Amino acid sequence: MKVIRLFCSNFHLCSQEQKIRDAAEEICTAAGYSSAGTVEFLLGADGSISFLEVNTRLLVEHPVTEETTGIDIVLEQFRIPEGLPLSITETPISRGHSTEFRINAEDPGHGFLPTPGAIATFEPPSGPGIRLDSGVVTGSTVPAAFDSLMAKLIVSGATREQGLTRARRELRELRITGLSTVIPFHRAVLDTDDFVGESGFKVHTRWVKTDFDALPSPTLRPDPLCDPSFIRKKVEIDGRLVFLGIPILLLSELGALAAGSVPVAKGEPEPSSSDNDCILAPFSGTLQAYKVTNGACVLEGDLLGLLETMKMETQIVAPKAGRVRLIAKEGEYIQAGDVLLAFEDCKYPWGI
Repeated sequence: MKVIRLFCSNFHLCSQEQKIRDAAEEICTAAGYSSAGTVEFLLGADGSISFLEVNTRLLVEHPVTEETTGIDIVLEQFRIPEGLPLSITETPISRGHSTEFRINAEDPGHGFLPTPGAIATFEPPSGPGIRLDSGVVTGSTVPAAFDSLMAKLIVSGATREQGLTRARRELRELRITGLSTVIPFHRAVLDTDDFVGESGFKVHTRWVKTDFDALPSPTLRPDPLCDPSFIRKKVEIDGRLVFLGIPILLLSELGALAAGSVPVAKGEPEPSSSDNDCILAPFSGTLQAYKVTNGACVLEGDLLGLLETMKMETQIVAPKAGRVRLIAKEGEYIQAGDVLLAFEDCKYPWGI
């Protein structure tokens, strides 16, 4: 998914841009197309231009076009079915530079996994050259069933340098709490030479995976089963086995625990090196299916199940060899941090 969109790019020539404009007009004219749409091209490293497709709709990045041309594309799209003429009579001349940042509810430090949930704080930035298209406010909930996009921050300037300077400031001001977002990723990208360096734009389609070394740390909540500051307890609620983590400090303050070694709830085994042999849901979503049976012995890397959220399917794989115990139920909506499976020792004939 493209999370940062630029207009205009700093690595193509004006002659190339004119070729793209001319080709887009010819394609739409030949097709008899008479509505708002998006004509897409690929620009090769050698300067070659290749037609990709026509989307008969506006795409999520249309604000950068609006900001650099001064045209309200959505308003023009409404005029067409009403039989009204367009308010523009010729192709506009683009001016300045504009960058759009998708503000997604995702954890960039954990593979951009969706992080649906409630927004505790939403504080937008302010200043010149700023546009914020948002569908959320403080108190809104980002559901797991839909796209993770919460807002689009569009920052414009007379030059690319001015636009990027403004973008850094606005990304510092934009504050969202209650769930993970891609804001730290955007901030880090704007500090890399590959993206903003004077020697040229060096970002490519695999750049994040191969060259970007400033990904933020994961922000998933700690595992209450493995954290020594929690006492472990499992209870059954509506026929479902649920693992609870109770802060030891809280119980200590109530006088329920004695100082010394890490306490363990009655009936639970003492902590050991294998006490963290469990798999937690990395995000909230629906447990689509298990790919193993209860009690099966698996190897590291084996596919265990599928978790779906926001139209994205994520594979749950075994972090190590062992016997799996299925905890959650297929088809259920799982909260981030819920236990999906537990691991036990499994002695294979070949010694695993």
